[in-house]
Amino acid sequence: MNSRRTLLIGLTYDLKTDYLARGLDAEAAAEFDSPETIEALEQSLAELGYAPRRIGNIKQLVERLAAGDRWDLVFNIAEGLYGAARESQVPGLLDAYQIPYTFSGPLPLAVALDKALAKRVVAAAGVPTPGFALVGDAAASRDAVRAAGLDYPLFVKPVAEGTGKGVTAKSLVRQPEDLEQACAELISRFAQPALVEAYLPGREFTVGILGSGPHARSLGVLEVVFNEQAEAEGYTYANKQLYESRVEYRLVDDDVAREASAVAVAAWRSLDCLDGGRVDLRADANDHPQFIEVNPLAGLHPVHSDLPILCRHAGLSYRDLIAGIMRAALTRVGLEPYAPGLSA
Repeated sequence: MNSRRTLLIGLTYDLKTDYLARGLDAEAAAEFDSPETIEALEQSLAELGYAPRRIGNIKQLVERLAAGDRWDLVFNIAEGLYGAARESQVPGLLDAYQIPYTFSGPLPLAVALDKALAKRVVAAAGVPTPGFALVGDAAASRDAVRAAGLDYPLFVKPVAEGTGKGVTAKSLVRQPEDLEQACAELISRFAQPALVEAYLPGREFTVGILGSGPHARSLGVLEVVFNEQAEAEGYTYANKQLYESRVEYRLVDDDVAREASAVAVAAWRSLDCLDGGRVDLRADANDHPQFIEVNPLAGLHPVHSDLPILCRHAGLSYRDLIAGIMRAALTRVGLEPYAPGLSA
């Protein structure tokens, strides 16, 4: 007879429909999760032998904690709504109550959300990343770019957004005359500095990562190939939203892809990211992949999110992915996972 106690797994998340009902537009709510994602997580966790319990966003978590509710582990995908460290709020609160959770802690999440800070950390660790300037005043953008030693073309985006928000066809700036306007629009729209990077003209990749520290490994390298209908400048917000008609995903394993995998794992470890996520890279003119950004809270919609898409191309089911994340997290915090899952 098996006397093992079923682990109670809380689910923290920001539900997109809640924020749309509050008046946020589709782009502002783009990072939040759909009901399908929560249902898929709940189903996978139950099939793996755990007892999932929905919690919701940080305010709902506060109410549950105040009421005395506790969980063996929280599966956290809450993105947060306010502040530069919004992704760190739920993990910080769980740390205060000594409740373990999946994925990275407050510090890696805060650093990863700030793309400029993340680039400084990985560069200090010897991970290649394109040169950049951080522009808080659009009028000073040309001086900032000149001081950073950057040459045109450049790529401009918000410093602390995800899901391609703020990345458009205008992000690629080919001449100084267009730089100030591009920065001004982003600074005004997102109320944060603009990140101006040296533009990399090569292939675009996203690498799935499973595990933490020395146990972190690549799940595969997905090349993002844009067709004639896509905005050719990069993985823009519109390309992400309309990926089915604009983007072809290819699982690749050539020399450049293997280099991308190595760069991604090195970046993941240098930022102390945990359990699972994605690293985005783009190759330079010499076909050497460079770090663009890390997503330690990668989207987990079973059909539309990049990490599950990558896993499907690699022959891994959605439940395999969730099992691997749970194994990585539970092993890390000293609990025993039920299902074998993926080795992290």
